[in-house]
Amino acid sequence: MTDFPYWSPSEFNTKKHPVLSVSHHHGITTHPTQSHNTKTIEIHQVIAILVLIMSNLHLHSSISKTILALRISSLFFLFSSLNTTHGSPIKANIFIYAGCSQEKYQPNSPFEANLNSFLTSVVSSSSQVSYNAFSVGNGTSTSPEGAIYGLYQCRGDLKIFDCSKCIESAVNQVTLVCPYSYGASLQLQGCYVRYEHAEFLGKLDTSLRYKKCSKTVHEDVEFFRRRDDVLADLQGTSGFRVSSSGLVEGFAQCLGDLSQNDCSSCVADAVGKLKSLCGSAAAVDVFLAQCYARYWASGYYDISDSSNEDQVGKTVAIIVGVVASLAILIVLLSVCRKTMGRY
Repeated sequence: MTDFPYWSPSEFNTKKHPVLSVSHHHGITTHPTQSHNTKTIEIHQVIAILVLIMSNLHLHSSISKTILALRISSLFFLFSSLNTTHGSPIKANIFIYAGCSQEKYQPNSPFEANLNSFLTSVVSSSSQVSYNAFSVGNGTSTSPEGAIYGLYQCRGDLKIFDCSKCIESAVNQVTLVCPYSYGASLQLQGCYVRYEHAEFLGKLDTSLRYKKCSKTVHEDVEFFRRRDDVLADLQGTSGFRVSSSGLVEGFAQCLGDLSQNDCSSCVADAVGKLKSLCGSAAAVDVFLAQCYARYWASGYYDISDSSNEDQVGKTVAIIVGVVASLAILIVLLSVCRKTMGRY
């Protein structure tokens, strides 16, 4: 199974990576009493994605750069249309984490053709069902270098229309965040997309992909009793389960390629990590490779007031527009330099 680094927008404020960084104690959603932090973190999400994209502009030929720059420009419209609706963020489309393989494929290769076919099938299928898995280019009559195995899945409580929109957003983002990658996965709040060159479907993998721990709750016996009730109930899931006890809520979900036994094992592992990694936090998210579990104190993830969110949307649009313009400028300068070098 491919092993490649994973990162999230919450990893943008330290210096463990030359482009992105790691901070596991601050997430992409904050306490409602800290709405000004919500604004900052959502902006960091966009900056983190775009910085990684910009760092990949040196890849391949000027034609590849042009294609990538055009994709970045399209991101301007993507965030403008999807990030806000009537002043409120579409939570399903909020970015959580991504992982990209270090190995890169060549433009116009069999793998690229099959990847485009896979992503097209994913978007099309998501308008009908909330989960599907694919194997593309792995027949005996096709070149093994073009083989792709992949899947997508939406959160169990999403309506099919919202699922389709979330998957469309994820597909647009994964090719931008992981250009020319032989393997990639991208998790949004409401959906997940993954593909690899090597087969992984149905193979249990409980490695940690992302965690978020909130502030600590002190000496609240009732809270911890309710939390443990919720977590115990979540471990009984065979797919997607929502649970609540008093003021504590939570849900868990496995990827559709897991058997019932493997799903239970994966969620049990996620619940164990919730407690061991985050202790007595008021809200915790733990995403493993093939399942996740989350709990929170009721009201913790309330949406902040719409005026703040309107400002977030405007700021995000400005950032994306500026970076898209810079990307196109870099491509044009590169083309001009090559043209002048011929004379």
